[in-house]
Amino acid sequence: MEQFEEFIQEIEPAEHRARMVEVLQWVHETYPQLKPEFKWNQPMFTDHGTFIIGFSVSKAHISVAPEGYIDEEFSARIKELGYTHGKKLIRIPFAKPVQYELLQEIIDFNMKDKADCTTFWRK
Repeated sequence: MEQFEEFIQEIEPAEHRARMVEVLQWVHETYPQLKPEFKWNQPMFTDHGTFIIGFSVSKAHISVAPEGYIDEEFSARIKELGYTHGKKLIRIPFAKPVQYELLQEIIDFNMKDKADCTTFWRK
């Protein structure tokens, strides 16, 4: 995942950098068919040219951007896990563990939902 290296090296403190590496590595190892890409100043993963999931960092959390459908499909689950979310992103605080089952549910949903998608974003 060398395309993320410059982005990763800029994350401070080191504990936050390590958490982001852990998350990106998990996606890469769990979904080797997804293509890691760096666009719009954030690491993301695509499948057959369509966006599946992206990540960014702030001072207090990792933002997970799965492209919409969060409220409809995952809102209750996100709240159950103690995370907050907006219309198009989920906040995983650095102070809380990463719930990889949730990430897997979201990625699986997007891959299935966008299996026949021919554009980068949903229409």
